[in-house]
Parts: sequence; C-alpha cells; structure tokens
Amino acid sequence: MTSSGSPNVATNTTIPISGDDVISRSLFNLSAFLSRCRPWQEFVAAGVFDMPEPLTSAGDRLRKNGNYFRLNYGILLLACSALSLLAKPIDLLFVLAVFALWLIFSVFREDPLIMWGYHVSDRMVLLALILLSFSAVWFTGVLHNLIVGLCIGLLLSAIHGVFRNSDGLFMDEGEAASTGLIGSSSSRVDVMR
Repeated sequence: MTSSGSPNVATNTTIPISGDDVISRSLFNLSAFLSRCRPWQEFVAAGVFDMPEPLTSAGDRLRKNGNYFRLNYGILLLACSALSLLAKPIDLLFVLAVFALWLIFSVFREDPLIMWGYHVSDRMVLLALILLSFSAVWFTGVLHNLIVGLCIGLLLSAIHGVFRNSDGLFMDEGEAASTGLIGSSSSRVDVMR
C-alpha cells in the first residue's frame, strides 16, 4: 500500500504510433522477412532436378524441399494468384490493396494500433481484415480466379519439391529444429534426464 492508502497498481502505457510509422515499420519488417528467402538461382539451378530413385522418396524430397524453400513456395503461390487476376486489372489492384493491409496491420505490425486516440484490439483488427477480405472477394467476383491461381501454384510447388534433388540442401541447426527435421537441444536434454 502507498501512503495514500491505495494499492500499488501497475499501469501499462503505450506510445502512440502514427499510421506513417506503422507503415514504415511494417515495410521494414517485410523486407527483413523477405531477406530470409532462399536465392532464386539455387531454387532453379540447372542439374539438380532428377527423378526420385525409389518413388517412395518423393515424399521425403517434398518435405525437405518444402521446409528449405518455404518462402520461395509462398512467393510462387502469391505470384500465380496475382497472375490469375491479370485479366481483371482493377480487381487485381483491389486484391493487392487488401493483401497489403493484411501485411501492414496484422502480419508485420509490432506495436498496438491507436486510431483517433483509441486503442484498437488485435481481435478487432483481425475481424475487420477478415470482413474486408470476404467483401473484396465477394464484390469483385475473383474467387474462381484465385482458386485456379492457388491450384496452379500448389501444383508447380509440388512438382518442384518432388523433382528437385534435396541432397545438397543444408540448414543450420536452429532452422532444422524449428521445422521439425531434428529435435531441439532442449528436448534432447529432457530425454537424457
């Protein structure tokens, strides 16, 4: 208790962040995220594609390549989805704007969002983005095109994952542990006890 008789109450304070600051920090986080993408020369290198010897090893190759080239496959899926909307450029711009809002306000935002002096909860931001996404897809009528683009992107990613020889791919121990290829050092210590 303090001298005034009221209990000590911890207060959380947040620094209000303007919309410009949120956008610039989100773009910085996006560029840092994309810098972890594997080099495209390694992704499409000549001489590393072959038929998996036993056909059962295709699943192992797909899993290893999927973990190693995760961001490259994500970019490939997004590119195929965007290409499927080229016939409707206005709809493409609208969908890209909604995607940019997802990146800025959900994926790469670090700080609480304060709009017009009020704190907006993460749940409210997520609900608004979901409603905006559904309305964008509904009013533009691009659902069929997006599904076709995603299916083509998934097919290309699966073909690449199966036919790219994964023998020369190396991940550091932290990456391999986070993707489940090996157990983390803390789990090995727990097993030893």
